[in-house]
Order: sequence, then C-alpha cells, then structure tokens
Amino acid sequence: MTMSRRDLLKAGSASVLLAPAMMASTGWADDPVVPYADAVLEDGEPPAPAVGAFTLVVLPDTQYYARSFPQHFMAQTQWIAAQEQARNIVGVLQLGDLTDHNTPEHWQRAADAMAVLHGKVPYVVVPGNHDYGERGRCTDRTTLINDYFPVAHFARQATLGGTYDKEPDRIENSFHLLSVKGRRLLVLALEFGPRADVVRWANEVLQRHPDWEAILVTHAYLYDDGTRYDWATKGEAQPWNPHSYPMAKATGGDVADGEALWRELVSRHENVILTFNGHVLGDGLARLTSQTPGGRDVHQMLINFQMRANGGDGWLRLLEFQPDRTTVHVQDYSPVLDQRNTAPQNRFTLALSPPKPAG
Repeated sequence: MTMSRRDLLKAGSASVLLAPAMMASTGWADDPVVPYADAVLEDGEPPAPAVGAFTLVVLPDTQYYARSFPQHFMAQTQWIAAQEQARNIVGVLQLGDLTDHNTPEHWQRAADAMAVLHGKVPYVVVPGNHDYGERGRCTDRTTLINDYFPVAHFARQATLGGTYDKEPDRIENSFHLLSVKGRRLLVLALEFGPRADVVRWANEVLQRHPDWEAILVTHAYLYDDGTRYDWATKGEAQPWNPHSYPMAKATGGDVADGEALWRELVSRHENVILTFNGHVLGDGLARLTSQTPGGRDVHQMLINFQMRANGGDGWLRLLEFQPDRTTVHVQDYSPVLDQRNTAPQNRFTLALSPPKPAG
C-alpha cells in the first residue's frame, strides 16, 4: 500500500511507528521528498576552524539510530570526541527523540553513544515525543530519560546551571552555562511542548542571566515552511504540533508550541541569539530570523536528518563561532559518510546580535 506523506504525518500523530526504510524513500505519493535532492556533497571533513573560533555541535533526532543503527550514533559521538581539541568543541546539543520507542533497549543504546563524550565534551539532551509514553506514543509525560541520563551525571559536567525548580531531580528541563574565550553562553533545554509552569521557570532563568548569550533547545518549535508551529492559527495544517498529541489532550492542552514560546519566552529577552529544534519531516531543514521588541535578530533553525538512509546517515550540524563575536559559520557533516553538504541550506553564515546590556 502506498501512503501519502500527509497520511504518514497523521499516522505519526497517532504514533504509528515508521520504518527507517520508509522514511528514506525516494518519494511520497503526493509530496515528493528526495532526501538528497538539493544536496551538494563533497568528500572529507570541513576545513579547520579559524584560530580563536569555537564549535557547538547539533545532534538532531537519533531515534532510528537507537532503534536500528546504533553504530551510526556511536560514529557521531566518537568523531565529536576525537575532534574536541582540533575544533575546540565546547558543547553538543541533542534535539530530542533520543529513542524511537521509549524502551530500555533504545535508551541503553543512546546512553552508550553519548557516554563517549563523558569527560570530553559537555552535552545537552531534551526529550522528544518519541521519548514519552508507552512505546513512544506520547500519551503522557512518562519517560525513561532520567534512568539513563540522570541529573547527577550532568552535575559532574560542571556546566549544569540547574533544572526545573518543581522537578529538580529530573533532566527534561535544564539550563547549562558555557564560558569560552571570554564569552558566556546559556543553553536552555526544554521538554517537548513545554508546560506553562516550565515556561514560567525558563523566563526566570533568562531574567537571572541577562548578560549571557542564550540558546533555546526544544524538540518542536520551527516548522519546515520556515514559520513557527502555531496551533492557534494553523492547527493541523502544520502536522505534529505538540497540541495534536494525546499527551496534550490528557493534560488539558498544557503544552506550548513554537509561536507560544516565541511570544511568552524568547521575544521577552534581549539576550536570546539562537533556537534549535528537530522533529519535523519534509526535508527536515528550515530557518527563520525574527526581531525582538528591542530590534535584535534571533536566528531559529529546524534541523532533522532522520529521513535520510540508515536513520539519518550520521549527519551533524557544526556551528563555528568566530573570534569577532558576531559571525557564526554553519556546516553539515557526516562522519559516517565522511562527507560535507555544501548546499545553501547546509552551509551558510549567520550574523549574531550581541545581547543588550542589562539595565
């Protein structure tokens, strides 16, 4: 049976689990998506960063690696650990859906891969919809993430700033402080469809750190058309909005989507510079730059490679922060293929707006 992409998206909301081979298909019935159609692939690693630059690595949806291709997950973290000094890698941002079914087997594979970074590179994890509920069906907020990624582990990284004040022993919502080369980065890591009180806590974290450049990491925020998830105005026209999951219905709609997070969190603070999310299909890539009331640019990115073969072919996104404090060079690289993608969606440069001084 041939399923249209829309049918598959609807099935995803009901948690029908898609095989990696299906996700890597060369086309959909009514909306062709060829994962490498726009790619410009070149062999070898990206050039070495400039002297004085540092790197953040973005590691999006790993669910199919945890299910079927753990060797690719391991290859990603092994490459990151090996490149830590050469590229001055100061942190790794995982974007949720660590697992596919929220089962001990999948969590153990994720934990084994991320353990390669222990003592080498600090990292951040957030839960995605597949990390919640029985078999990853996102029926509620039950998850095994804390059994395999306990707060005590992150406390040993020395970069953990804190966790959600109502759930201090849980890692679903946390913030991390990275000081590097005279710059201070705050990474705010939030659960899938954050609850209203979590957003309250997140605002307080940003208010306490006005002089830190802040980065938001959450699983669902930007959609593949370059607009934020907005249930209030677009509803099911943007499939996989957090509001469409059983978890939201079971909690009276206590979830926030991208537009709510922009309105109630990101735009309220003049130190947020970037947001990252995974989750969305299509070609899995989108960007949006929005201005805060104070006139600062906030760059927002969707990054998801799971539609490619073998669960994602091991693709990573590297962000190289330049010594001038405003320029960021972005490049996608796969240590599995030893290839970089130099297409415009996969290699570009950002100009950051420096935070406004407090007061």
